[in-house]
Amino acid sequence: MKGVAKILGLLLAVTALSACESGQEDLQRWMVEQRAQVKPSVPPITAPKKFTPQAYTEASSFEPFNVLKLTQALRRESNQPSTSELIAPELARRKEPLEAFPLDSMAMVGSMNRNSQPVALVRVDKLLYKVRVGEYLGLNYGRITRINETEVGLREIVQDAAGEWIERVATLQLQESAKK
Repeated sequence: MKGVAKILGLLLAVTALSACESGQEDLQRWMVEQRAQVKPSVPPITAPKKFTPQAYTEASSFEPFNVLKLTQALRRESNQPSTSELIAPELARRKEPLEAFPLDSMAMVGSMNRNSQPVALVRVDKLLYKVRVGEYLGLNYGRITRINETEVGLREIVQDAAGEWIERVATLQLQESAKK
């Protein structure tokens, strides 16, 4: 019985495979028909335009992004004085004695009024100096702009990170000594 079952199973498998093969032929025929019916519609590609190279003649003319031009334009726009306007008057004048010392080595120790003009007392290297508005202090062309009871205000001319001369405000604060 087992032998008959094997033969029957084998016959069944052969008939199933032959049925698939006939279905395969139908599928192949249908695909050929579908391909024949469909016509692709691809528009033709336009011909490329002819490129005509031209010589660059603007290399010798004005460069719009020149750093010097941009710096000058920004300075004009912000109404800042130019570098030469800031430093030229300072180089032409004679240096005062207190311009030989850095500002951080000085200490304001007092103030008073002399002929209705404020005067500050500044100590440098254990010596006492009287300074008035308009005089110079420190290494950075510091000009005294105001004196009051607690501080001396200065306008210094220093170089920024880009090497440009700029004005900077500095102060020398009153240093009260500790009483012993």
